Amino acid sequence: MRSTSAATALAVLFSSAALSVVAAGTASATATVVTNTGGLVVDGTLKRVFVGDAANGRILASDYNGNRVDITTGLGSVSDLALSDDGTTLYAALPNTHQILALDPATLDVRATYAVPTGTGPRHLAFAGGKVWFSYGDQWDGDLGSIDPTVDPAGDPENGVDPVAMAQIPAEGTGSGMWGQALLDTDPLRPGLLAVGETGDSTGTEAVLDVSSGTAQVVAWHDTSYALNDGVGDIDLVAGADQVLVNGYDRHAYANGTLTKAGAYPGAWAADIARDGTVAQVAAGKVSVYRPNATKPLRTFTVGSSSDFYAPVSVRWAPDSSRIFALVPSGGTYTLQALTQPTMNVPTLSVNAPSTATRDKKITVTGKISATVALPAGVKLSVTRTDLDSPSGKALSAVTVKADGTYSFTDTPKAGGTVTYKVSYAGDSAHLAVSASDKVTVSRTATSLSLNNNGKLYNYGTDVKFTAHLGKTYKNRTVEIWADPFGGDKPKKLVKKAKVNSSGNIVATVDMTRDTTVTAVFAGDSRNAPKTVKATAYARVKVSTAVSKHYKTAKIGSTSYYWFHKNTDPLLTTSMTYYPGRQQRFDLQVYYQGSWYSLDSEYFPVGTNGKSAVSLGAPGESGVRARMRSVYVNGSSGDSVNSTTYGAWKYLYFSN
Repeated sequence: MRSTSAATALAVLFSSAALSVVAAGTASATATVVTNTGGLVVDGTLKRVFVGDAANGRILASDYNGNRVDITTGLGSVSDLALSDDGTTLYAALPNTHQILALDPATLDVRATYAVPTGTGPRHLAFAGGKVWFSYGDQWDGDLGSIDPTVDPAGDPENGVDPVAMAQIPAEGTGSGMWGQALLDTDPLRPGLLAVGETGDSTGTEAVLDVSSGTAQVVAWHDTSYALNDGVGDIDLVAGADQVLVNGYDRHAYANGTLTKAGAYPGAWAADIARDGTVAQVAAGKVSVYRPNATKPLRTFTVGSSSDFYAPVSVRWAPDSSRIFALVPSGGTYTLQALTQPTMNVPTLSVNAPSTATRDKKITVTGKISATVALPAGVKLSVTRTDLDSPSGKALSAVTVKADGTYSFTDTPKAGGTVTYKVSYAGDSAHLAVSASDKVTVSRTATSLSLNNNGKLYNYGTDVKFTAHLGKTYKNRTVEIWADPFGGDKPKKLVKKAKVNSSGNIVATVDMTRDTTVTAVFAGDSRNAPKTVKATAYARVKVSTAVSKHYKTAKIGSTSYYWFHKNTDPLLTTSMTYYPGRQQRFDLQVYYQGSWYSLDSEYFPVGTNGKSAVSLGAPGESGVRARMRSVYVNGSSGDSVNSTTYGAWKYLYFSN
């Protein structure tokens, strides 16, 4: 009969209360985020941007960096915003309650409320000719209305004075009228004109109205089914030209009472036009900036992603053209972003260096700089080389660009390894600075590095000296020695890092308690390649066995035995280096007619205290000789972090 002593494991749960401390500091800026866009206007005087949140009934005010500075809530759905020409009043359309609010831009306080007598609007707003113009109606019957802000919002019913005038589309030249709630746009440099774009899905009507007198008069009208476009999703008056821009790309000239095609920008679906005629165009997750009538962009900003292509991104210029504000869709919301220096052209710069090179041999680096706005003649580019000898970079001679934009220069790299050539253009009054780089892998001399003791086996706990030898190098003479014990519970550890001695050696001592991979690392220098070598050394476990319940020890022949009475059950307690899940193999042999015969080998667990006790059992006969030993077997004993280790035999004799 055999049995093991079991260690009782006690699990204790600890619970603790987490305390958090909030340190005082500068408050972080809050982004301007809306769920559904309901208008976007920019106030150049206050340097504020106002955004309507259609889904949540709010108006948010932002600074010129896109950070929210004010908010007003509880308005109901906000469908559009407009700013008076003098910037003193902000107007908001509330279609669900059929109202237009007049607010103070500085405080977002409501100054006046105008009731709009319609069940379908107001929807879009614009300020022109001293009045607030709004669109309303359904997909079959749309119209315009206006509000005179000089009249008291309550009006003067007794004298027939009403600030709100409905049905303002002029009869002359309107053809079949408007379908849907029309888009509206104005040009601050032409305060009496109003562009109208039909959002209905039948004709794609567009018009330009003169509202300078306070009453709308037709300048140009076109409602032939899709003759000029495939439906109007955006319309803008073009500054400095008798044109409207439809859907961000089609330019239509208005003259002689009609509209005709006058050119186009590359495809888009929305835009806004600065006072100098520069176009900010939205398409496929980007905002592109075009000079009037150009076909190549001045600059392109990436906003959102291509998956947001059909989301309604809104863009608006700052009145001074210093930046563009874009409502960028992401994850079901829209975040206001400020796009700075929009009219500065961004050149394209390339650098082409060979992928590999031989140290101390000349190489040629080529490249090209180009821009959609012509660069000055004789542009010079600065060149910086970064390598192991000059990790912070070393300036090389500037290179002059040829007339076709190409350039080239030669260099002889003295340092090996990764060499980076960075080429930069400082920019000018029309172009932003730009840089580009390319890397060259430059050859280095192979390094000689060796490490001793590979494959050697040591007793548990032996302090072993590992010696690394470094051959000839250029500058670096430092070597690291790392020890990585087998098993996932002990990390790789830096044992020593130092310069080798005059003989090229560095010695580190490792305590061999487990099989261990020792690594010597030379990081390399500008002329010698890095080198790493490894040596794996092996360690036995520490094992011993204590015998108890015997009544004496005495020799039989030359061998010392533990003597037991024939009915005594010996207790054999093995001490072995602990490792989670480890077992010791218990080997038992008996002596018969001059030879030892194996009876059994069985594995027993080693407790966390490193003990494993086995009760052997009493034979009940006298004259029996037996022996036992404890063995750690790499792999079979439950782990592989040590080398197989045999304990000493313990000899047992059973007498009367």
